[in-house]
Amino acid sequence: MSWLKEIIGTEKAIVGLCHFKALPGDPLYDADGGMEKVYEAARKDVISLQEGGIDAIHFSNEFSMPYMLEVNIETVVAMAELIGELKRDIKIPFGCNVISDPMASVALAAATGAKFIRGTFTGAYSSNFGIVNAKGGAAVRLRHNVGRDDLKMVYYVVPESAADIGGRDPVEAMKACYFLDHPDALCVAGPVAGQKSDVQLMSRVREAFPQAVIFANTGVNPDTVEEIFSIADAAFVGTYLKKDGVFENPVDSERVKRLMDKVQSIF
Repeated sequence: MSWLKEIIGTEKAIVGLCHFKALPGDPLYDADGGMEKVYEAARKDVISLQEGGIDAIHFSNEFSMPYMLEVNIETVVAMAELIGELKRDIKIPFGCNVISDPMASVALAAATGAKFIRGTFTGAYSSNFGIVNAKGGAAVRLRHNVGRDDLKMVYYVVPESAADIGGRDPVEAMKACYFLDHPDALCVAGPVAGQKSDVQLMSRVREAFPQAVIFANTGVNPDTVEEIFSIADAAFVGTYLKKDGVFENPVDSERVKRLMDKVQSIF
């Protein structure tokens, strides 16, 4: 039995994403609507995800564009306030991450009680927004020092829209990390949000690490979930769950239900 069953309650888990609108300090932040507008949008998404029967929720600052490798403090503070307020409505397990900043993700999880985080905790990558140099050792130490050894860390095999700076094969590169760092799960993405996770890479990851908990990070929908879940144990799902499948739109509870019904019909 994996930790998915212990924490989320099922061996095959769909984790629905709650994408926070732009936050204070972000270029796209709506200063007139303020944090109240961000909160109301997030609360509606949380309620829609739960009404649709999602297994768990994951919060991220998806609209803090363009992304930063080390976020400003106001981003983390805003996310902590939002999750703290939303906890009144959250009835299922939840995780969080601050995009591209593993230390901030651990700190946010410690402050809010999140059960899991995802991020780049190993390797060095060339990405669309600069050189990503993982701080996995520091993040694991912070997890320990804040008393959250129970916090599950989901490691990207390759981050979205990125490539290993040394050109290493991703599975071979992960072998040393898996042996030394004991990641709680491995996560395989597609090129960008909404595009199907790399099933070929996922199959290689499963073969190399048969005991690992494996997440699909992108492109999961009713048409792809059976194939993906023949390999993976869980999936983060964002774009498909939005109204009309459009990234910028709010979550549509009917689309959530459609996906969850498909998963339940398979398993």
